[in-house]
Amino acid sequence: MKQLQFNWLTEGIIDYEYKKYILLAYLQEANKELNIKKLFPILKDLLFHYQNLLNIKNRKSLLYEHFPESLSRADFQKLKLSYTKMVQDDDVMEVIEEILQYALPRFKQLLEEGREIYGYIEAQLEIEHIGITPLYMDEGYLFLHVQEDIFTKIFRYQISVYASHHEKYRDIHINYLDSIKKSVGSPYEKIKLQLIKKFKDLPNPATFLVYSKVTCPFNETLLPIASKSLVKHISAMVA
Repeated sequence: MKQLQFNWLTEGIIDYEYKKYILLAYLQEANKELNIKKLFPILKDLLFHYQNLLNIKNRKSLLYEHFPESLSRADFQKLKLSYTKMVQDDDVMEVIEEILQYALPRFKQLLEEGREIYGYIEAQLEIEHIGITPLYMDEGYLFLHVQEDIFTKIFRYQISVYASHHEKYRDIHINYLDSIKKSVGSPYEKIKLQLIKKFKDLPNPATFLVYSKVTCPFNETLLPIASKSLVKHISAMVA
């Protein structure tokens, strides 16, 4: 989809109609993505731009950790310099205020729609343990199955813990391994044993089945939500 540049507000001519045109083109594309339940990366992108606009509205400093992974520190420093000059110019800020009044409620509306879709899909997921669950659960296997599909997708996951200024949070990295047709002769416990034999570095792996009762775009929606739900599930278990 059409991307909105991270510095769309500060780059080029600060003109209300021009910025409105750029913004509307982006929001229309974002709305199309949400209408077909494609949540990622658009939901993260919307959140970034919304937080950025709020920071400008409140005249706060920009925080590097809130920016997309693709944004380099050099780009960040350039944007920060433009931001600083902009908020110090009262004439420019009058135009910016108009743009903010137009943009913020529209970003907020799309974010709320995206979060509603996210919440609905998350509520349709069930998480089960396959076999005995070990004490160490930061690495293992994720079985992801959609109700109407005959195949179960197998992933290997690894959870990392990061510390921010205020709290610790968990991130998950997953690798696709295989798609397996589940049958009476091939239950999930048997598939787990096959993985143990194949990948000997995980002799006693945590293994979870995430079962989805709804069908939605796999890579753009289901897989990210299932992964995040697994992190929440494991976090609650070790808390």
